[in-house]
Amino acid sequence: MQEVVIYTTRFCPYCIRAKRLLSDKGVAYREIAVDNKPGLRAQMAALAGRRSVPQIWIGDYHVGGCDELMALARGHKLDDLLSAAS
Repeated sequence: MQEVVIYTTRFCPYCIRAKRLLSDKGVAYREIAVDNKPGLRAQMAALAGRRSVPQIWIGDYHVGGCDELMALARGHKLDDLLSAAS
């Protein structure tokens, strides 16, 4: 399974939804909290091209945010992406 990385903030409802979807699917993920950490948030923004959270990667693929993750799940593409060979 591909490594999943999600940049979050503590009270972001979209972060909570994205993490819930991944957890419901039994996916382990590495969470990087950017609350009050401008350096980490800048790193995330440089990688993602966005400052909003969550920002999600599956392997080297930048999913985007919660809406994009949900769209992958609705389109039945998320499982394939998660199981793709590293």
